[in-house]
Amino acid sequence: MTETHATITPGAPAFPPGRYGRRREPGRRRPLLVWLLAAALVAGLALVTAQLYARYGDPAYDAEVITYADLTDTGVRVDFRVTLPEGGAAVCVLRARSHDGAEVGRDEVAVSARPGARHATAQHRITTTARPFIGEVVRCRPAG
Repeated sequence: MTETHATITPGAPAFPPGRYGRRREPGRRRPLLVWLLAAALVAGLALVTAQLYARYGDPAYDAEVITYADLTDTGVRVDFRVTLPEGGAAVCVLRARSHDGAEVGRDEVAVSARPGARHATAQHRITTTARPFIGEVVRCRPAG
């Protein structure tokens, strides 16, 4: 039996019989399988993220600038406070920037807390190549 205008729904393509093989029925959707695969992917990515953060993140080392002062053409003094693990030590990177934002000085400073203390306050003078506008702590990481 061939397809005629009476057997074809309007807008559906008419294919010559036997020319393109057997037409497939629409596939059955499996939404549960898709959701399970998506959940497994999210769980795997969360596990990898947690492991990388535990290995490379420094959540225990936090620094804040108390003040920067003594701005001269050759340097700036930065007073800062570091939160460390109890009795720990850190190396902090300090930098000075000029008014246009260019970095004009950078130093690394070792900071250690007293036994039983979680905070250390330090003061350091950064030598600069031009007049600084601001002194700041870029980051702190574990010493060693």
